[in-house]
Amino acid sequence: MNQPRQKNRLAQETSPYLLQHQYNPVQWYPWGEDALRKSREENKPIFLSVGYSACHWCHVMEHESFEDEEIAEILNEHFVSIKVDREERPDIDGIYMEAVQMMTGQGGWPMSVFLLPDLRPFFGGTYFPPDDKWGRPGFKNVLLRLAEVYRTRQEDLHDNAESITANLQQMGVVTSAEGDLKAEWIDQATRELKERFDSTWGGFGSAPKFPPSMALMLLLRKWKRSPDQELLKMVEVTLQRMALGGMYDQLGGGFHRYSVDNYWLIPHFEKMLYDNALLSRIYLEAYQATGSAFYRSVVADTLDYVLREMTSPGGGFYSAQDADSEGEEGKFFVWRPEEIEEVLGKEEADIFCRFYSVTEEGNFEGNTSALFIQKPPRVFAEELGITEEKLFEVLQRGRAKLFTERERRVKPGLDDKILTSWNGLMIGSMALAGRILEHRPYVEEAGKAADFILNNMRDERGLLRSHREGVSKFNAYLDDYAFLIVGLVDLYEASFEPRWVRAASDLAREMISRYWDDGGGAFFFTAHDHEQLIVRKKMTQDGAVPSGNSMAALGLLKLAKLSGEAEFAERGEGVLRSFGDYLGRVPAAFHMMLVALDFHLDSPVEVAIVGEGDSDDTRAALRAVDSRFIPNKVLAYKSESSGEEAGVTVPLLDGKSMVDGQATVYLCENFTCREPLTDLEKIGKALDSS
Repeated sequence: MNQPRQKNRLAQETSPYLLQHQYNPVQWYPWGEDALRKSREENKPIFLSVGYSACHWCHVMEHESFEDEEIAEILNEHFVSIKVDREERPDIDGIYMEAVQMMTGQGGWPMSVFLLPDLRPFFGGTYFPPDDKWGRPGFKNVLLRLAEVYRTRQEDLHDNAESITANLQQMGVVTSAEGDLKAEWIDQATRELKERFDSTWGGFGSAPKFPPSMALMLLLRKWKRSPDQELLKMVEVTLQRMALGGMYDQLGGGFHRYSVDNYWLIPHFEKMLYDNALLSRIYLEAYQATGSAFYRSVVADTLDYVLREMTSPGGGFYSAQDADSEGEEGKFFVWRPEEIEEVLGKEEADIFCRFYSVTEEGNFEGNTSALFIQKPPRVFAEELGITEEKLFEVLQRGRAKLFTERERRVKPGLDDKILTSWNGLMIGSMALAGRILEHRPYVEEAGKAADFILNNMRDERGLLRSHREGVSKFNAYLDDYAFLIVGLVDLYEASFEPRWVRAASDLAREMISRYWDDGGGAFFFTAHDHEQLIVRKKMTQDGAVPSGNSMAALGLLKLAKLSGEAEFAERGEGVLRSFGDYLGRVPAAFHMMLVALDFHLDSPVEVAIVGEGDSDDTRAALRAVDSRFIPNKVLAYKSESSGEEAGVTVPLLDGKSMVDGQATVYLCENFTCREPLTDLEKIGKALDSS
């Protein structure tokens, strides 16, 4: 008879990732004083394991090593083992990932790093197989060797740890700088992207290919002020190829994490909230720039997926969907021809399989196929000798039936924690899509998420990082403040409720007070009263998500235009100046900060509209703005009968009124406005010249 499995200390946590390990025989600790004290008192090194719930190789290492009784016994005897969710504690992850990259030349998750009791790292890596294979040392042998070295040559480890820590403290040093902010930094980034562009399949560089949302945003802005049509082509080729490939969920909407090949064919199947927030935004901007209905449909399908699968009942967006289901990566998403024929019938299944590249051989493991579109519908219909209309009918009917069938499968695991920063990204994208696509429910859902965070994820000191099952915890990081500020500005520009500007302004003041570096400029990643770690970092580069400093710069610059608070503009420009040396030397690492720089240098247009409720002329005036790609602007609106509140909160609206009883548009720069406009043709021309 099987004995019931014993739980370890992780059973008391709320993180889905930590809870995945609660039955391991490893005597895990969460990060905290209990574990750190044990390491000091017993003079044992710390084994720090960092990952996240949707990480495929994290699952592999757990099954191979952390569920293995022999390996667990070694860990329990010789080490204090700490498990960290990188999404809850990006401060810990960021410090020790830099250490691993310094030691090994690469990084990734699961991250496996070994620390002295004083938290300085002395050895690290990522995934280790249980035994030696693939040219990687086996985890069992690594543990035994390190335990022996710690017992016999501890002084050598201290010297190594001292060197690594000293280098960590020098990395990412940012100091306040003088000098001009230069548009040529954007030009340099554009040239580098052109050199790396894959003109056939889109994207930059070779496999694995990650969605380059921030690079595309920068290119689209550069194109807006340039006659270079090649820039728009780079954006469109990439967006089209991604959305036609297996990286995009052709049945359910939403994007997977990245493509393992050059063709966007086979994805790593996890779905992250932040990817879908950033991608829906760039597809939305491309829709504004081109008017393409294809981009519009990708935005709608992606956001509908988020509302269906990634939204909590009380407001707030979940973090991720796993790559695995039933222990197999991608099993939920892939198909065999016979499965499709069983649902659609032979004739329509044949068309569907040929269009979406589903074959007997398959393009994925086990002769299965990820859905992938190789030919435009027009070309495919001509080859089949049917009309495009007939093809669309078959495909639409097939997608609906197969989606229903897929819903009967075991779904991938859901990481249902709510992170403030990632929610800030999705609040902004959801709100802007609601305005631009004229779909009010998106704006309402964005507002619900914002209210949830502001009402449930704060304590007496400020924002909190994470929420799950009624519990909010962990001090916020710079990302949480900066991303939410940008999201609230976007939400104001979609709903025109002044309370969102007030909330963003309150958060901006908190962010400046708690995170700003008075000595070196820019923002620290952690607040002044945060737990002391071996390094207090300024996260510099944009990665899978923008850096907190990039978003803080953009948010403060935009918020200054709406709130009229000069300090916000000064701090936003101060961030850009602090990073000026980096922007000139390695612009490829700072695409979102260059987006903020582009906003600053472009003398953003301030659009103020005064109308009356839901009148036709008010809607037409707003549509004139929303139908155009004008990235470097702020938008404010008030109803003529709304009273003074809007003008008090948003000085751009103060003293402005309708002309001759018609919806009126004011175009301003640095709070100096041109003559008011009521004629739609004149409004359009004025916007086009902005």
